[in-house]
Amino acid sequence: MNQNLLTNELIFQSFMIGAKNVINEKNNLNAINVFPVPDGDTGSNLAFMMTSILERSRLGQDSRETMRSIAEAAIVGARGNSGIIFAQYINGFSMGIKKEVIDQDAFVEIVTAAADHAYRAIAKPVEGTIITLMRSWALSLHHLKDTAGNFVDWLMKSFKLVKQDLLKTTEMLAVLKEYKVVDAGAKGFVHFIEGFIKALRGEEASMDCEEVERIDPPHVDHLAETQRRYCTEALLRGSHIDADAITPTLEELGDSLAVAGGERALRIHLHTDHPEDVFAYLNSMGTLAEQKVDDMKMQFEVANRKKYPIALVTDSIADLPVELVEKYQIRMIPLNLLINKTSFLDKVTIHSTRFYDMLDTLKIYPTSSQPNAKTLESFFSFLTTYYHDIIVLTVSQKMSGTYQAFVDAAAKFAAHDIRVVDSRQNSGAEGLLVLKAAQMIAAGSKMEDVVACMERLRRQTRILVSVKTLKYMVRSGRVGKVSGWVARMLNLKPVISIDEAGNGIIFSKGMSLRGSDHKIKKHVKEVHTAHGIETYAIVHAKAMKRANEYARVYGEIIGKKPEYVMDISTVVAMNAGIGTVAIAYIRKDQP
Repeated sequence: MNQNLLTNELIFQSFMIGAKNVINEKNNLNAINVFPVPDGDTGSNLAFMMTSILERSRLGQDSRETMRSIAEAAIVGARGNSGIIFAQYINGFSMGIKKEVIDQDAFVEIVTAAADHAYRAIAKPVEGTIITLMRSWALSLHHLKDTAGNFVDWLMKSFKLVKQDLLKTTEMLAVLKEYKVVDAGAKGFVHFIEGFIKALRGEEASMDCEEVERIDPPHVDHLAETQRRYCTEALLRGSHIDADAITPTLEELGDSLAVAGGERALRIHLHTDHPEDVFAYLNSMGTLAEQKVDDMKMQFEVANRKKYPIALVTDSIADLPVELVEKYQIRMIPLNLLINKTSFLDKVTIHSTRFYDMLDTLKIYPTSSQPNAKTLESFFSFLTTYYHDIIVLTVSQKMSGTYQAFVDAAAKFAAHDIRVVDSRQNSGAEGLLVLKAAQMIAAGSKMEDVVACMERLRRQTRILVSVKTLKYMVRSGRVGKVSGWVARMLNLKPVISIDEAGNGIIFSKGMSLRGSDHKIKKHVKEVHTAHGIETYAIVHAKAMKRANEYARVYGEIIGKKPEYVMDISTVVAMNAGIGTVAIAYIRKDQP
């Protein structure tokens, strides 16, 4: 092998080992992540992209084909500000390859073009970050080109200079200087170079993050007042997407804009307070193949103000007020809602009020789906940096694939103790179980005790739903059209519930709303008399007047106010329909 040439096979191997080297440092990169937001996820984002490269890339017939494969994998897997900039760097690297075998002159041209490409991905480039190190490496390679006998020696000399430049990033940004750390994205790039060189030397790279000596994270006590709340990301597909044309509008909607890709696929990153507006605009410019929204305030709290040693996770079907979710640092993962061929994130990019306005005008009724596998893997990649013990409480397995999706994702993090519990409930009933779990964790209960309690209490939990009209259940497929037509002709107002196995059932039938309400009240009285009701909540779908009346009635029966009264998730509303009101309760333990 000529030691002054990079072949197709060497390029492929160098990117693979470079990717593994970055994944190996995930936790340490998360620990020092303070810019642009101290949300502790840079390592997770870079690791996610590198994993995409490992899983999707293929050794092609020549270097150009190989690098196109790697670049496409990077764009698909890009996450976070640094991840998208890195993906665009790799895209530029791919575009810079003009011949099959790469010598030193060609390599300098390629990495220089890649760095320039990365700069153009950012609306407002900031020095002292990953882009600084990308340009630094290109410049050092240029200056040292005639000082080494072969590729490896040349890259090793340049690597020493790049490591020195990494240390300088601490002085280039005020926030890095304040917390005495280097930029996390820049450090990730340096680890990539290190792995790249390892491959040329015939070395391997481990992918066990747990074996790497952990860096103590700096203490960050606050977010900047100007900090936007949501990190939004999208994969936009089309035939002729013009990145320059969409940039001005996106800049008006937020900051920290980064765009990677080309006219057929763009990976977009933006910090904003209004993710629904961002995705509405992008949807008008192409096809939204993927979308992701991270609550950076919550990520900051987890990374810097973690209250409890156990993380509690649920899905957006659990109806629980935002103030309680934030109080107990509950991580809520949104389900997907498909409306008019556009995908929305429940409670994040589509809210009940907007959903109700469009529901009766839709020609094609919405459908829902569980979070996709990659989203959950990315989520656990971040969360496992800060927690060893994680409890996930999901919507009934009999009603959604969400439970299994969490189980499958959790299996990839075997070094951590992740317990996925089927609540066998939904909506307010699921919300009450999540709240109980959160209160137990806050009180210092052990993980085993919380899980055991949830498995016991789910049998003592019930939701009783008074449906105003069956037309929404018919349209959503929850009720057959024939039986729905008969029920409407008879003016039946069913009471819907869930059995102990987690299946939806018709609990009772009334000839009017008053009749169904009476049946629910009778049941609650009987349960309260026989066992006592520990806690309850009222949920509704655009029926606040009825919900308030429920709160008054059951307050008198049970002797205390509900834990909360709130509007239901859009996914639940899609099935239950406008006008629905429900009481969910947990009865006391048997004496």
